[in-house]
Amino acid sequence: MPASRLIILGVAVAAAGGAGYVAKNMVAAPPPQIVDSGPTAPAIALQDVLVLSGDVPMGSPLENNISWQSWPADGVNANFITRAAEPDALEKLKGGVARVAMYAGEPLRRSKLIGEGQSFMSSILPSGMRAVATAVSADTSAGGFILPNDFVDVIMTRRADAPGGGSGFTTETILKNIRVLAIDQTIQEDEEGKRTRVGQTATLELTSQQAEIITVAQQMADRLTLALRSISDTQEKNLGEADYLVSGNGRRGTVRLIKSGEVSEVGARQ
Repeated sequence: MPASRLIILGVAVAAAGGAGYVAKNMVAAPPPQIVDSGPTAPAIALQDVLVLSGDVPMGSPLENNISWQSWPADGVNANFITRAAEPDALEKLKGGVARVAMYAGEPLRRSKLIGEGQSFMSSILPSGMRAVATAVSADTSAGGFILPNDFVDVIMTRRADAPGGGSGFTTETILKNIRVLAIDQTIQEDEEGKRTRVGQTATLELTSQQAEIITVAQQMADRLTLALRSISDTQEKNLGEADYLVSGNGRRGTVRLIKSGEVSEVGARQ
């Protein structure tokens, strides 16, 4: 076949291919148009809840450690504080004082705050319990290692007549597994973890009868000693105590008499 015919045939084939490509693009459907319908609704409903934005130790004011945070509406507890119900709560509660330690990220509850007009100690004291203070020193408080929320035994030491004449000492554990509420004015462990601060007064959490027992013991004893207990013992209940000091159960207690400036102790059946 002559070369001229081959050239003409090649040009014709190329032209046909180009025409086909153009025709295909002309009949193709245009790309879909994107219509902006505005912001879409969230997948779940949200509510603003008042939460702790920083740690707040027991007895400290909230100050700037609270803020609003969005929470799933289904997860909002009835005790949570919401912006919808109390829009001014953030400003009103900045001066609130923590009844217990609170930590960043947890929702704020009024039950964890000291009520208006209440004192701190009365607000942290469980219903039916009493707060009683007793003197302590380094040699009667485990060398200063007893801190608030530790549990202790109370040991009474007093003079007693020896069988063969003379005098000696007797000791007795009068209360067991007693929670320490405070040492002096401190109601929590030092933030830096120091565990050797020596106080002079320990405030104990007691029942009404235990409060009477230690009050009598303070008058009778030459010394009251606090013995630190293991944390594993804190759940022990119904431990023995020196209830004979305040109740008539057949045991003999001791009464200290002061007459004409002289001090004497006599047995007394309660």
